[in-house]
Amino acid sequence: MNDIRDISWSLVLFWLGLTSIGLIGIYSATQGPVAQFLPEFIQNNFFKQLVWIGISICILVGIQFLSPRFFQNFSYLLYGFGLFLMVLTLLFGQEINGAKSWLQVGPVNLQVSEFMKVATILAVANYLTSRRNISAENLRYALIAVLLILIPTVLVILQNDMGTAVVFMALIPVMLFWSGLPYGVSLFIISPAIIGYLSIIQWYWGLIATVVLTLAIFIIQRRTWLTFASFVCGVLMVIGVQVALFQVLQPHQRARIAAFTNPSFDPQGAGWNVIQAKTAIGSGGIYGKGFLEGTQTQRRFLPEQWTDFIFCVVGEEFGFIGASLVVLLFLGMVLRMLNAAGSHKHPFAQLVIVGVTTILFIHFFINVGSATGLLPVIGLPLPFVSYGGSAFLANTLMLAICVNLDTYKRQFSIYR
Repeated sequence: MNDIRDISWSLVLFWLGLTSIGLIGIYSATQGPVAQFLPEFIQNNFFKQLVWIGISICILVGIQFLSPRFFQNFSYLLYGFGLFLMVLTLLFGQEINGAKSWLQVGPVNLQVSEFMKVATILAVANYLTSRRNISAENLRYALIAVLLILIPTVLVILQNDMGTAVVFMALIPVMLFWSGLPYGVSLFIISPAIIGYLSIIQWYWGLIATVVLTLAIFIIQRRTWLTFASFVCGVLMVIGVQVALFQVLQPHQRARIAAFTNPSFDPQGAGWNVIQAKTAIGSGGIYGKGFLEGTQTQRRFLPEQWTDFIFCVVGEEFGFIGASLVVLLFLGMVLRMLNAAGSHKHPFAQLVIVGVTTILFIHFFINVGSATGLLPVIGLPLPFVSYGGSAFLANTLMLAICVNLDTYKRQFSIYR
């Protein structure tokens, strides 16, 4: 292990800050006056989180004693083992909140897909490192990398966990772009997500986005086939979203979509979560109502307030200042990790750090977007803040690997 002064202490401090805020939020959401409305196993979440944090600290420290080459040399093995566990979960896992994502290991239930994120990042980074400078003319290598991401994505979808599937899919454009995929092709890859999102709001917004993105791709790439493909895919996405909304989705699923675009559509049903979340954050004002004083939190109006909506707990009880602190800590962590990736000389380390940054940022973006009504609620926790053993361990493991790669960048830069 390097000198202790070489460790990226800024990342550790960001982790410590977010973890501390999470503990305060979980305590308020489970141990305050609201405890009278909660079953005992929910009240115990605070104490279980303390155990997960203790284990995570051991992981954070222990990872620093490994050589960076360990993660590259064993990436495919970890990926294969992760897929095995994913299939095992699909066959014999436990269903919680509608998703069959949990595998019982002794007395503990682990969400295998959380750890599969780590293995996927390592495997894709290792593969792309050996296939440098992907071009628009030779996309074979890019397609193989996409396949490495799509396999666990399909398994997650089969487990009925669409939120985690979205996180896996987010890795595709970012890691390919960092490995050398041209700007226009990268924009083409992410354009369906943009068009699909706007098509949910209104179909004509999807068409407008299709035209704008097609023009942008043509200006950037100047490839006729890519421009044509972009337009066709955009139109098909708009049509597909409309067919899904009115022909495929079940009534309760359509109600969720309607509640996203207009929460007042069903204030006592599908729109309840969004309305209560926005009310909690808005009522916090600048300074908040005070610790254990949030009415939406302590009277149990907020759903899943120790996990998916913990940002609302912070916003209500600590106000704009508390919510801003969470945002600033996350943005600080993301910027520090991007700086670490940019300053590293080894492509494998760069791709791993960028992949981890993508995972953490997507979780943050969707969680906060859901809590503020900007995005549909799809059940993603806020990294290091929300309650959850598997997610907390996996996220800390990813961060620990990034700290390791940044710490050993002088030695690792000579490896090829």
